[in-house]
Amino acid sequence: MRLEKVLERLSNACGVTGREGEVSELMKEMMKPYVDELKEDNLGNVIGLKYAKRKRGKGKPLTVMLAAHMDEIGLLVKTITKEGFLQFFKIGGIDDRILLAQRVVVHTQKKPLPGIIGSKPPHIQKEEERKKIVEASQLFIDIGARSKEEAYKMGVQIGDPVSFDSKFAKVGKDRVIGKAFDDRVGCAVMVETMKQLGEVNCNVYAVGTVQEEVGLRGATVAAFGIHPDVALAFDVTVSGDIPGVKEVEAPIKMGKGPSLTIADAGLIAHPKVLRLLVETAEENKIPYQLETGLPGATDAARIALTREGVPSGVISIPTRYIHSPTAMLSLSDVKNAVKLAVEAVRKMPKHF
Repeated sequence: MRLEKVLERLSNACGVTGREGEVSELMKEMMKPYVDELKEDNLGNVIGLKYAKRKRGKGKPLTVMLAAHMDEIGLLVKTITKEGFLQFFKIGGIDDRILLAQRVVVHTQKKPLPGIIGSKPPHIQKEEERKKIVEASQLFIDIGARSKEEAYKMGVQIGDPVSFDSKFAKVGKDRVIGKAFDDRVGCAVMVETMKQLGEVNCNVYAVGTVQEEVGLRGATVAAFGIHPDVALAFDVTVSGDIPGVKEVEAPIKMGKGPSLTIADAGLIAHPKVLRLLVETAEENKIPYQLETGLPGATDAARIALTREGVPSGVISIPTRYIHSPTAMLSLSDVKNAVKLAVEAVRKMPKHF
């Protein structure tokens, strides 16, 4: 399956944090041909393992952990009003400004239900009301139900996950838009990396993690069980090449290659890992960018602190409009991230 198609299928799937089942089934299907073992742990992380073909000297093979989170930002049904409107709770970092009038899908046990996020119409708002951001607590989801009883009959239950109704599409020559690129693009990079690796001289774990958006929880559990010697996380980063963004705020640009994290809010990349990534990129003429100071964090922040500590790094895909219903990225950055990951993993037994 082509990389673009892998990304499309992953992007269109629903995997709101804590309800990643649809994505985890896809990840199992996609990784199965390229790993020797495949399992799902107690928390829901999908873990594939490719065994080393040769040992590292006289010792045991190096253990490498690759990680990309499967979950996406979204909503959970909190209450149902007597009139049949759904009030909700935000999962992950969502700016209230992007919620109003968005089309959504409520994923019930019966079937997916389309809906729209509504609020008090601006026509009847007072002037001071129109100047304020409408907070999530004032919004609701309209699924066309006429009462609480009808909403229940339609299949809605408290706690049902709600995803944005946005579909993958190609725009321009190599750019695509879609839902949940944070971090389905990381998942796609990881799948393709395992596909291209071939025989390796290290044990490589590929982990689709859960619950990253609410505290990097899946990676914490998975890393403890795997006990890796070195780790790479695949994620997205802010592409600052849009109007109104200063270079000092977000210097990374779409189409200029994957971004390598030097430091973010949760990780200072291990010097040996960062040096390996930079040297690998330069040796293979792979474009790359360096980034520091981003206020967010990735799964690598928790993996690095596991047990006695794990040298860790991050390869990120520059992405516009992260944490919104629809994001944009360049397929060339995705392909170059795969090239870099493949070559770096092949070199790791000589460096650690």
